[in-house]
Amino acid sequence: ITWYASILLVLVVAYYGTLLFYRLFLHPLAGFPGPRLAAISRWYEAYYDVVLGGQYTSKIAELHRIYGSIIRISPHELHVIDPAFFSKLYQMDGHWDKYSWTYDAFGAKGSTIFGSDHDAHKARRRAIAPFFSKPNVVAQQNLLRRNIDKLRQRISKLAGTTFNLGAAISAFARDNVNEFVIGKAYNELDLEDFGIGLSTASQGAGFFWRTTKHVRWFGPAIRAMPVGWAMKVADEGTKAFLRYLQQSEQDTRDTLAATTNSSPENKGQNTMVHKIVHSNLPPSDKTFDRIFEEVATVTGAGFETTANTLRLILYHVYSNDKILLRLRKEIASVPTDPSEPIALKQLEQLPYLTAILMEGMRLSPAIATRAARISDRDIPYGSWRIPAGTPVGMTTLLMHTDERLYPDPMCFNPNRWMDSTARREADTKFAPFSRGTRICLGMHLAWAEMYLLLTALVQDFNFDIEGATASDFELEKDNFGIGTKAGCNLVTHVTRYKD
Repeated sequence: ITWYASILLVLVVAYYGTLLFYRLFLHPLAGFPGPRLAAISRWYEAYYDVVLGGQYTSKIAELHRIYGSIIRISPHELHVIDPAFFSKLYQMDGHWDKYSWTYDAFGAKGSTIFGSDHDAHKARRRAIAPFFSKPNVVAQQNLLRRNIDKLRQRISKLAGTTFNLGAAISAFARDNVNEFVIGKAYNELDLEDFGIGLSTASQGAGFFWRTTKHVRWFGPAIRAMPVGWAMKVADEGTKAFLRYLQQSEQDTRDTLAATTNSSPENKGQNTMVHKIVHSNLPPSDKTFDRIFEEVATVTGAGFETTANTLRLILYHVYSNDKILLRLRKEIASVPTDPSEPIALKQLEQLPYLTAILMEGMRLSPAIATRAARISDRDIPYGSWRIPAGTPVGMTTLLMHTDERLYPDPMCFNPNRWMDSTARREADTKFAPFSRGTRICLGMHLAWAEMYLLLTALVQDFNFDIEGATASDFELEKDNFGIGTKAGCNLVTHVTRYKD
């Protein structure tokens, strides 16, 4: 036994010694700068991801300050921080796969958002892109206005009290995207606590993604647990999340069944499920399992992303009297029928309102993590040549907070977008929804939500924010999306606003 153990030990040492030597000196990425530990093993990243809790994005920023604009962040992956490279990496032309190691950890390989293959993504996106187009969002804006009216009524009843506006914002976002995608009103805005347990669970889901990236069996093991058992041992937030998933699964089944029903009430339905079923996708892409992956990922993507941005914006608007007064003055200048809400098209033309939204998305874009792409050809970058098949990514938030591009980058300053030159330059350094073939499907819905809700709240209410600072709404950890210290909380004392 001792002899066999010795041989095994020698073989293990020889294997890992050879692997270490190869990755440091013979690997196609061996010449790129970066820490040697990152070049040797993904466990370097795992330490910041899992042990320190989502800190690798911040560590990458630190590494760039040491090693320069292009660095090797794992044995297999490169990262760049250079706005001039952004449009080359995230473009509409060419063949661009996502990095499956990152996205497979979500367990939704068949979805448009998390699918890695370029061609499969292109076909699936083509089927649903018209549904998320700006004309279709505008056509369904009454859905958003109904939820805004419901939220205004809830807040009006709370006037003179302190409540969690942040939880209400999350409920608003969930109600919008659920009804928009599958035509079902979940009425989270009617819940006394605005469904804060589900919000908290959604914010915490980043832990499972980060861990599964490095421990590949972790996510599948969690998903394999019997729901009945999980409901007995889980906390209230997780129970709320599991109940939501069960309800969403059943609603997706019902909607899918309705697509083959020719009754008059079903003929006029306009849901994402209908678009998929009546598309040119192959039958394998129209199964329930594949469609539910699509529904779950698209709706999930619209929960805390928009809500995070709105919380940050509301904090800064209501913490700065000058910003609030100027915004109210601009909105009041819009010529409109007092009995009718201001049209979305009119709001989109307001420069200061738009500047506020842009500044909010600069500090709180859709995702916090890097978005690696894989090209089927070599990519030149300065004196470097990135080999074909290499995952290489950039992180929008790091570009958005680069002091060379944005002086005093953590200062919420809408004025930086008021200059026409700055707006034009935004094409080269501003990408809250990413760019290229994988640009965010739901960006028009998100824009509409933010324009309409911020306007409505500013017109109707004063909020005195309690116990929070600006940093509470900035990146604290990489949950794929923005993980903040505040989470879904924004506690305020509300009163009615009188002109």
